[in-house]
Amino acid sequence: MKVQVLVATMNQTDYSLLEKMNIQTDAVIGNQCDRNEINEFEYKNRTVKWLSFNEKGVGLNRNNTLMRATEEIILFADDDVVYLDGYEDTIVEFYKKHPDADVVIFNFKMKRGEGSFSERVSKEGRVGRISATKYGTYCVSARRDKLRLANVFFHMDFGGGTKYSCGEDSIFLQDCCKKKLKIYTTKAMIGVLEHGESTWFDGFNDKYFFDKGVLFATIFPAACYLFALVHCFKKRNKYKDYGWKKGYRQMLKGIRDRKRNL
Repeated sequence: MKVQVLVATMNQTDYSLLEKMNIQTDAVIGNQCDRNEINEFEYKNRTVKWLSFNEKGVGLNRNNTLMRATEEIILFADDDVVYLDGYEDTIVEFYKKHPDADVVIFNFKMKRGEGSFSERVSKEGRVGRISATKYGTYCVSARRDKLRLANVFFHMDFGGGTKYSCGEDSIFLQDCCKKKLKIYTTKAMIGVLEHGESTWFDGFNDKYFFDKGVLFATIFPAACYLFALVHCFKKRNKYKDYGWKKGYRQMLKGIRDRKRNL
């Protein structure tokens, strides 16, 4: 059993990212940039496929790497992740102990400012429809064949560089749930994520709430109005400058727009 890391990145001009991320396994690097070329080479006795494509959209990027994955266990990644030594052993050990696991969300130490850290996974166990909205793609691993048999890929209209600014990770995990894949969380730590400047977040504005409405209508079509209201109310302190009621009204516009176009 081997692990293959699938990295979504942009505008890389050399291969230094491999060292920066401490890649110790086979990897497929999706590099969206201004050229089209594919390179395959050995890096520290591991095989790296480097895909440079002149295109945009994080969902498309992840799908490109997923379609070219070859190993039994795949691990999705962003380029601001730094893996801990021995992460492959940690991942393989969990899958061997849990042969029913199809998708596993591993723990990361998250750096938020100088000397401030938190952990991504606070509770171990099975993941359902509601809790699946809490996790980003960078901490998700899966059995490659299970994803392919279930025909689960990333939505290409959501996320950085697309029509709707975020949500491709939530939709992906929701699709895994709908296809009855067994998703687990574990507190086993495999890396550190240092949050940098977001490529999509431009503040709590009209587009932010409109896109959130579209996302809720996509993942919870029957209960999207309720989920949108609960979301805005629970985060009312976070949204106080924009106004949570105003935010909810903007989310309703996104919901209605999505329902008209389904």
